[in-house]
Amino acid sequence: MADDNDTMDGSDPGRGGRARQGRIRPTGRRRKVPSTRRRVLRGTAWAAAAVVALAGSGLGYAYFKLNGNISGVDIDAALGKHRPKAPRDGAMNILVMGSDSRAGTHGEYGKDQGGARSDTAMVVHVNKTHDKASVVSIPRDTIVDRPDCPKQGDPSRTVPGEHAMFNSAYQTGGPACAVKTVESMSGMRMNHFTEVDFKGFKKLIDTLGGVDVTTTKPIHDPNSHLDLPAGKHRLNGEQSLGLVRTRHGVGDGSDLGRIQLQQAFVKALMKQVNQVGVFSSPKKLYDLADTATSALTTDSDLDSVGKLSDLAKTLKGVKPENVNMTTLPVRYDPKDPNRVVPIDSRTQQVWSALKHDREVPKSATKGSAGDQGDSGVVR
Repeated sequence: MADDNDTMDGSDPGRGGRARQGRIRPTGRRRKVPSTRRRVLRGTAWAAAAVVALAGSGLGYAYFKLNGNISGVDIDAALGKHRPKAPRDGAMNILVMGSDSRAGTHGEYGKDQGGARSDTAMVVHVNKTHDKASVVSIPRDTIVDRPDCPKQGDPSRTVPGEHAMFNSAYQTGGPACAVKTVESMSGMRMNHFTEVDFKGFKKLIDTLGGVDVTTTKPIHDPNSHLDLPAGKHRLNGEQSLGLVRTRHGVGDGSDLGRIQLQQAFVKALMKQVNQVGVFSSPKKLYDLADTATSALTTDSDLDSVGKLSDLAKTLKGVKPENVNMTTLPVRYDPKDPNRVVPIDSRTQQVWSALKHDREVPKSATKGSAGDQGDSGVVR
């Protein structure tokens, strides 16, 4: 069920009704296009990993079956040794991405154009004591200097770097190129990579039993088929996808503003994962672990139940109230208002804070277009 402004061939009419041609090679839909349905998927991988943590040693008899669910990507082999050094103090950086793969959805969310794409990302930094985390969202249409990358599907070939939208990294070289681009931007080593797609997101929410949210204003959006009065709701998978797809129902409809809405939803999802009582129900425990592992693509250092469980146990100490979420400081590109560019001095403050295990200072995002949305609609 593509939104009314989505085009099935991947083109985008943009604000003026025609795709721009210029110095940036188009790599996806424009900023206003309702790609929200993909954005929330970024945080679901973390929640899915937390579900595995709830299983702990209780996975037992299902270990080998669950292991077979997980897809792994050997990012170390693809990128080699020329990467930033990994944190040595116990801190951890995880690149969490959402895939818009429509395989197996029978056209429900638009035409399957072959393969998966990713439009946005979250850099999750877990501090050295594993009780706090900072999450930095990178908008899909941020103009970056993408480095040379191994080609997607043929890592023996190298695709030259270019000045392009951030989401071109995944389209060009898959997870390895996305990781390399983030490492180039931040100067930080990504310890791990996780990815979730449409189908996995919906099924995880349904298996979890829904997610509790409170809307402070009514949300009515016929394009995402969502109609919620103000108040408390338990959303199923379809409703959750509708919520994070909503374009007309919240704020000014811009992608940047909706990132904050999705961040609020991710926190609600984390709370639900922490609260669900799975140990009292072996079937519930297995169903959640089965769904979580089936939904994930990870780096090869996480592609087993044991490794995922170890990671999730580490993340389990990070409570939702101790997660600081922000969006990369950006401004609209004066050469193309449908793109954004990093505010260099501010982005360096963000990456420096993460490198030194500190919260991102408010001064880093003051005046940024990325933090001017309407996140108070959902809590």
